[in-house]
Amino acid sequence: MLPTQRTDSQLIEANRAFYDALWLGASLVEAQHFNTWPLVRPLAERFATRLEVAPGLRPRLPIEHTQFVDLSAPAVRNLCEHGANARVGQISALPFADGSFELVCALDIVEHVDDDERALAELVRVTHEGGTLLLSVPLHPSKWTSFDDLVGHRRRYEPEHLRDTLTQHGLMIERSAAYGMQPESSRLLDFGVWGLTHHPRFAAWLYNRVLMPIGMRFQKPLVFSEGLPDMAGIDEILLVCVKNVRLAGTA
Repeated sequence: MLPTQRTDSQLIEANRAFYDALWLGASLVEAQHFNTWPLVRPLAERFATRLEVAPGLRPRLPIEHTQFVDLSAPAVRNLCEHGANARVGQISALPFADGSFELVCALDIVEHVDDDERALAELVRVTHEGGTLLLSVPLHPSKWTSFDDLVGHRRRYEPEHLRDTLTQHGLMIERSAAYGMQPESSRLLDFGVWGLTHHPRFAAWLYNRVLMPIGMRFQKPLVFSEGLPDMAGIDEILLVCVKNVRLAGTA
């Protein structure tokens, strides 16, 4: 199955519509409830300046002392109601000066934008030299499904291309882990796509009130490897990268 071809503006509107509807009926789940917390907690304690891009209502960085940028106005409004420093914005034009943050988190976002090179360049630009950037992306274009289209994905990444792209942007992959909560069952995915397409309000309620809590309860601990592991059987990967501008353009 191949991705639906959409322009940048079409992708933006598709993502905005999908996630606005999802977050309108959702409650905030804070960072300490996710399996990323053992990774994030020491980093948050170490780095005073922090940014998370596209957290929705599932931020992986702590609310306190973190700045947030999200495309979804309902998500931003909810975050602000819980004391967050959040604003509406896009990953391709982050409203911050160069090197503003020692820790930047952008999970499940660069695959949503048409110009991912620009998105990565912006993330690297606002990251302080020597700072840490947390990224997650889906892998293997051959695994594309209708679910990818529905949730506003533009692409999945070939592992070697991903490695080269990050190096060209001056990012060293320090460690990585298999990641994500997408179900392995193709039938369950197809049912989810059907529900979100034909009964979006009920499907969003079901996800937020039933499926998400169940998924949270059965999260597996993340198992990290140095650099990049063999990614043949991995659907999505979480990357801990360090900014090193001397690497830029060397891939």
